[in-house]
Amino acid sequence: MGIVSWLVLGLIAGVIAKILLPGRDPGGLVGTTLIGIVGSFIGGWLSTKFLDKPIPKDFFEPSMWIAAIAGSLVLLVAYRLLFGNSRERR
Repeated sequence: MGIVSWLVLGLIAGVIAKILLPGRDPGGLVGTTLIGIVGSFIGGWLSTKFLDKPIPKDFFEPSMWIAAIAGSLVLLVAYRLLFGNSRERR
C-alpha cells in the first residue's frame, strides 16, 4: 500500500474509532488521522504478535480494517487513561 492509502485508512479508522468511543479527545481532521494511523500500526503489530496473522497487502482486506480500528480504539482508551478529562472546560 502507498502513503495515500495509509492516510485514507488512518482517517477512516480514526473516525470509526471516535464514533464507537465518543468523547472529547484530541480532535480535528489531523488528530483523527494521526490516531487512526498510529492505531493502524498498533493494530497491525498486535495482530502479528498475538494472533500470528500477517499484515495483508490488500487495501480492502477486512482483517486489516478490523486491526486498524481496534488499534485506534486501544490508542483512544490509553489516551483517556493517561490524561482523563484534561480537555474539560473550566
